[in-house]
Amino acid sequence: MKHNVCMVSDFFFPNTGGVESHIYQLSQCLLARGHKVVVITHAYGERTGIRYLTNFLKVYYLPFGPFYNQCVLPTVFTTLPLIRNILIRENITIVHGHSSFSTMAHEAMFHAKTMGLKTVFTDHSLFGFADASSIITNAILQFSLADVNHVICVSHTSKENTVLRASMSPSLVSVIPNAVDPTVFKPDTSKRKQDRITIVIVSRLVYRKGMDLLAAIIPIICKAHHDVDFLIGGDGPMRINIEEVRERYLLQERVTMLGAVQHSNVKNVLNQGDIFINASLTEAFCIAIVEATLCGLQVVSTRVGGVPEVLPEDLILLVEPSVKGILSGLEEAISRRRMGTFLCPEAVYQRMAHVYTWQNVAKRTEKVYDSILNDETLSLSQRFECYYKCGPAAGKFFVLLAAINFIFFWFLEWFCPREDIDMVPGLPEAQSLTKGTECPSATTRTLDPSATKDYPALSHRVTRSKARRKQVVQS
Repeated sequence: MKHNVCMVSDFFFPNTGGVESHIYQLSQCLLARGHKVVVITHAYGERTGIRYLTNFLKVYYLPFGPFYNQCVLPTVFTTLPLIRNILIRENITIVHGHSSFSTMAHEAMFHAKTMGLKTVFTDHSLFGFADASSIITNAILQFSLADVNHVICVSHTSKENTVLRASMSPSLVSVIPNAVDPTVFKPDTSKRKQDRITIVIVSRLVYRKGMDLLAAIIPIICKAHHDVDFLIGGDGPMRINIEEVRERYLLQERVTMLGAVQHSNVKNVLNQGDIFINASLTEAFCIAIVEATLCGLQVVSTRVGGVPEVLPEDLILLVEPSVKGILSGLEEAISRRRMGTFLCPEAVYQRMAHVYTWQNVAKRTEKVYDSILNDETLSLSQRFECYYKCGPAAGKFFVLLAAINFIFFWFLEWFCPREDIDMVPGLPEAQSLTKGTECPSATTRTLDPSATKDYPALSHRVTRSKARRKQVVQS
């Protein structure tokens, strides 16, 4: 069964990160399996309108600017006209939202349910329950997932967290882990220093990633081991903490700060190291430790969230999220490196290369799409009932939002009938490029010139359609 899928999130290219990479790679693999996929996100600078990425992945950059932390201002209703138009034009059957932080994902799923479409949500993170930010986010998540068809989490720990936060049935949640492209991340020991031990950190330099712990352990390790260097890739508000440690202990030659690293260059950074540290305080699924393992590094990671589920015990040293815990793990890893007891990088690569692949993620996501096709479309009263259960005060407020959105939707149906909306013509030649059992590599950027042959015809058809509409208006 082929699906018309709309991926929605505030986080997408040209921004870089785990969610952005996940959406792009999953979309490419779904295209390769014959499905139609479009992406909706907000404007990035002057990047607005419609853009095409590799293999004709269409991206709608809506004219809404980011308000806070790369997310648009939550308004609930102002996005409905544009999103409704896109979903009708593209004949979308499933709306797939990504990230609990994404305002646009929650609003698009809300509008999709008003239009009677199926919705799927992927939660990429873990949240607490005590602080004000978590309480507000969890309330929004409970509202957003009250009538969702299915939820995908990246680990079993993340599933438990989402079920508790959204107060939903575990039967509606599936676990599909993240993936990595094994054709990109391969071991290359020739880039390592034979007479030095290099510890690599590639991460956003923020508190949640344990940068305060890292700032504490760097001078201790450097003092105890004169042949150990640190290579740090990434940027963030806590970079200044690491810079202060370098200056205070005169470690400029032993602690290298690379700043922000493009994802295409991460493999080159990893292959320069012997040991990889993940010091996160919370993590739903750490794809960075999989990338480091494929490159043959010994991984030392904090035992938090879904991390213990990711790698076999012999490929990772799990430690407590404390200075003492991380120091003990690093001492063990350094000792193994000196004694030459590290596992063979090539053997580790062959063992893990086919464990986390985007092809598997796409197949499992496809099964989720198939499973919700026969789900009953909830009536307005049934949706009201779902929202009302969200709380004595919040429930009534959510019901009011749903009622206003429903009225606004039917006003748009009258003011701008769907019969007057131009349907997007197909791309038969482009689709034939992407159909197959394997999805393209993340590094693939070339397109067959024949794929663009249909563009003049498409442009001509759209122009004629607009001309006909203009004649009708004038008459």
